[in-house]
Amino acid sequence: MDLNDLKRPAIKHLHTSSKKLARLPRQAMVKTQFPIRSAPTPTGVTPLPTNLRANYDTAWARKMPARIARRAALETLGRGVASYYADPKIYNADRLTDLEGPVIFASNHHSHADTLMMKVALPKPWRHKVFIAAAGDYFFDNHTSAVLSALFIGAIPIERESISRKSIEQPIKLLRTGWSMVIFPEGGRSSDGWGRDFRAGVGFLAKQANVPVVPIHLEGTSTILAKGKNWPSRSHVTVNFGSPMWFGDDDNNRSFTERLEHEVSVLADEDTTDWWSARLRSHAGTTPSLHGPDISAWRRRWARGDRRRKPASQIEKPWPFI
Repeated sequence: MDLNDLKRPAIKHLHTSSKKLARLPRQAMVKTQFPIRSAPTPTGVTPLPTNLRANYDTAWARKMPARIARRAALETLGRGVASYYADPKIYNADRLTDLEGPVIFASNHHSHADTLMMKVALPKPWRHKVFIAAAGDYFFDNHTSAVLSALFIGAIPIERESISRKSIEQPIKLLRTGWSMVIFPEGGRSSDGWGRDFRAGVGFLAKQANVPVVPIHLEGTSTILAKGKNWPSRSHVTVNFGSPMWFGDDDNNRSFTERLEHEVSVLADEDTTDWWSARLRSHAGTTPSLHGPDISAWRRRWARGDRRRKPASQIEKPWPFI
């Protein structure tokens, strides 16, 4: 027998072993990337539905280790960023004094900065046990974004363009088990600083979970990070809390949502005038709409102007009548 014939099996075995050894680091890397990346589908097997968007499981982000990390990030980095870029002023949080248990906080939506402002402004009973209803097609479109959104802002995915059973059942279940919710009923950011129609989903959630809804108006966040901007600018933000609202016996999803939108409009009016003037206009049915005037785009931007609340020292007082 030729000596080469004896060497061939040994060389072949060594070559096969080296291939297996080369694959080990890659296999270990794939296994240790959860929850950043899911394991690949084996060859020849029909792939399962994606675990992103509305199918992404955020239960791990509500366990104690993630909650501690989120709380630490909010009270350190989050507050520092909010203070530097927004210097937020919080008004009428005392309207929540007698409120207990889970709540839906519903606000207008101008910017990605809205979420941080809401988290910073919420009173302590709710601040660290709240989840954010976030667009599944934006915040959960890849694994990295999904993990960061669930971990640091406590987001859960909500489908905006279609009805998903999980998108409906998950927030109701969390509300019933003591978690509060932040939602932006407009369904997306404003492109020019004016508002859009509120979607009726917030009324459905309030009814099914039997929890109050607190209307909130945010002003100034569009200057920090408007839609289309990639880097924030410094501004001044106001967060104005309204009185809690309950889903009434005579309400349906649409009528409740219309009441909610009106209350946010009244809060916006308060931000530019005062409580008494805003209530007079609300009673008379002349509250300015969140949608702004029906004019050309550039005139809408000009008409919006600076709607932030001014300090008392900057408000021109009329001459007294003698």
